[in-house]
Amino acid sequence: MHAPSAPRGTALVTGASVGIGQATVRRLAADGWRVVACARRAQALQALAGDLGGAVLPWPLDVTDDAAVAALPQALPADWRAVDLLVNNAGLALGREPAQQADLADWRAMVATNITGLLAVTHALLPGMVARGRGHVVHIGSIAAQFAYPGGNVYGASKAFVRQLGYGLKADLIATPVRVTVIEPGMVAGSEFSLVRFKGDAARAAAIYEGAEPMQPEDVAEAVAWVAAQPAHVNVSLLQLMPVGQGPGAVSVHRR
Repeated sequence: MHAPSAPRGTALVTGASVGIGQATVRRLAADGWRVVACARRAQALQALAGDLGGAVLPWPLDVTDDAAVAALPQALPADWRAVDLLVNNAGLALGREPAQQADLADWRAMVATNITGLLAVTHALLPGMVARGRGHVVHIGSIAAQFAYPGGNVYGASKAFVRQLGYGLKADLIATPVRVTVIEPGMVAGSEFSLVRFKGDAARAAAIYEGAEPMQPEDVAEAVAWVAAQPAHVNVSLLQLMPVGQGPGAVSVHRR
């Protein structure tokens, strides 16, 4: 556990109830941030706030609820509205079927959360950062944005969108002090990611990590804390993380 430092400002983390999101809330709070912890599961957020005390404001939020997200800047308590660090972590993968066998509803759900939800939260909070002359937007992407794999189709495409959006935001913000970072983790265990992907099939989810030594959510949270702690004149545009036992795959070749 890191000793708290002087208060650094207010952060808002989406998908904060479990996995990378929860670990990020804990890590930022340890660094002296006040954190608005957002997720759909209110009970899990309350438990997290109970662990961390007044440093965390639990805020039930579904990033796919356009009205709730748009209202967020004014709905937060007055002394929590000046969000200095936004961590867009909410996201999911569904299914590993090849594209020709995939469920269209799964594709739409990934787009709704990974793309549309991320856009809505960014759109709601970015103008305030620009107006205040300070802020940092961190998107949690995936190495799937660059390295395609069988069954990763729309999930990987959604994360490629996240990377390109990060670049585009920084291009638009070039005359402002607002920073933008995309963090792309590889294999991460210790969350519900694979369980959600395989719709509760615990055996199939566990098989993904069998015999491997994946990263943990705390490793990604450490990366978030590191980019946020850089001097104000330093912008980390893209940070890719993989466990030592993972690397880019070879180009696929089908042989008859």
